[in-house]
Amino acid sequence: MYTEFYGLRGEPFLLTPDHHFYFESSVHSQAMAHLTYGLSRGEGFIVITGDVGAGKTTLVKRLYSTLDRSQVVAAHVVTTLLSGTDLLHMVAAAFGLDDIPINKSALLLQLQRFFETIHGEGRRALLIVDEAQNLTVGALEELRMLSNIQVGSAAPFQSFLVGQPQFRALISSPELEQLQQRVIAFYHLGPLTEQECGEYVQHRLHHVGWTEDPAFEPDAMTALYKHTGGIPRRINTLGNRLMMLGFLDELHRFSADDVERVAGDLANESNFGGSDSDDSAPHSKNGANGTNGAASDLATRLVGVEKRLTEQETFLRRTAIALQQFLEFRGRAAS
Repeated sequence: MYTEFYGLRGEPFLLTPDHHFYFESSVHSQAMAHLTYGLSRGEGFIVITGDVGAGKTTLVKRLYSTLDRSQVVAAHVVTTLLSGTDLLHMVAAAFGLDDIPINKSALLLQLQRFFETIHGEGRRALLIVDEAQNLTVGALEELRMLSNIQVGSAAPFQSFLVGQPQFRALISSPELEQLQQRVIAFYHLGPLTEQECGEYVQHRLHHVGWTEDPAFEPDAMTALYKHTGGIPRRINTLGNRLMMLGFLDELHRFSADDVERVAGDLANESNFGGSDSDDSAPHSKNGANGTNGAASDLATRLVGVEKRLTEQETFLRRTAIALQQFLEFRGRAAS
């Protein structure tokens, strides 16, 4: 709705990770440097951790999109709670192997032959595991065993493990000491700085054709950082709702008061500051009191707008059908 109002080509604050919106913050630049260093080494494990919404998946997709396919055969898997054997099946499928055997020994042999084949072509295999905190110790051990495969003196396979902060505790388990010795780089992806928060907002807006409508007052960016802690997904959530408020109120300039109003709305909703945050995350201190009326009003108006749009779409669809039927009738009558 607000994209047409502000003359944008698309929504700048979608929650779905999209590498086209990748923002080179100081922390994301460091994380990417660790990944590219791992690529240059061509062996072992690279571990990247970060809070929920910190931009880990966007980072991975950015790397994935820039890989030289003539040098690297890459597979990207998002894990759930899998056993070691189930993970091996997922890895084989992600690399595009056909007729994957159920038997574990046969499966390992198939993967080894695959690695040997691509090594003979002058390439190597890269496995990127997202949501690695869901892996079991057994599954991680299976990945370590895959990393033992060699062709001559070369390692044809390596893994990048990307997960939430609790993955650090998992990988530090005494049972995984041998895997720890294979980790050649480790980086924790932190939040954006206050300055980067404002640059991030403008970066995403420019990507969809923003011409500084709406404008953001400096105190609006300060308030936005205060309520999101510099976590990209929280910025997207707040930014998207702020743009919606601007559309409803026909605003072309956002102030700190506008941000406070929207943050108060979000603070009363379970999807903001819930699973995407912890108790130490910054939130609006007056969101549960002073902004309740505004939040309720905004939510009611959003429902009203959506209802009107639905009714308009229904009316236009019925009008188009009626017009088509009329033209068909006239055509038959003329013949």
